[in-house]
Amino acid sequence: MTVGCHHQSDPQLLRVGMDLSFPPFEMIDANGRPDGISVMMAKALGDYLHRRVIIENIPFVGLIPSLQTKKIDLIISSMTDTPERRQSIAFSDPYLTLGLGVLTHQPSPIHSITDLDVPGRRIALRQGTIGQQWAQEHLRKATLLTFDQEATALLEVLENRADGFIYDVISIWKFHKEHPGETSALLTPLEVSSSAIGIRLHDDELRQDVNRFLKEFREQQGFEQLGNRYLRDQKEFFAKQGIPFYL
Repeated sequence: MTVGCHHQSDPQLLRVGMDLSFPPFEMIDANGRPDGISVMMAKALGDYLHRRVIIENIPFVGLIPSLQTKKIDLIISSMTDTPERRQSIAFSDPYLTLGLGVLTHQPSPIHSITDLDVPGRRIALRQGTIGQQWAQEHLRKATLLTFDQEATALLEVLENRADGFIYDVISIWKFHKEHPGETSALLTPLEVSSSAIGIRLHDDELRQDVNRFLKEFREQQGFEQLGNRYLRDQKEFFAKQGIPFYL
């Protein structure tokens, strides 16, 4: 597996786009190499298809355009399958179910979903995410602050410039563990959604191959192994709390 910018159409290559800033799903390891659940999935998919995988690190909002212009063959980047995105691209069967949670500053006036939509409430969001979409649909009175990077949105909460950050529950739990004194985590999901692999419209053969791979990978405990490797603590905690979390 290599990282690179091979844009020629080579049937032996499988160019997978992902935004490597969403640990533990998409990230860069201590040696500067792509790592995480999505990277391992991409590698296993490449082995299954007998194609060499090239990971293209692309900002999240640039992934769909890169797929449409054939710079990449697939998106594996914890992308939620939504009706809006289905107008531009196709999706595989879902492989991950994630809830949306809220990280709040401690002490916080936000104790439940009803406390979010209040005049003067400042809510941090990451551009292009399902959290941003949820907030735009459901929050009418709060002030929405949008950032390109999760680190920037997190900082807004830590420095008390934002009352809360709406993001996936796994990340929210991790941020709270890293900053237990300054934050609280609301982990009862605001909404639950499914991630899938993004594929070009009408690329039906590849979509069928990807779905066959996902089925086989699940049957062979591939997701179970990745969950244990990258998310063991989260899995145990969420199971104890009865919070939905499926990989």
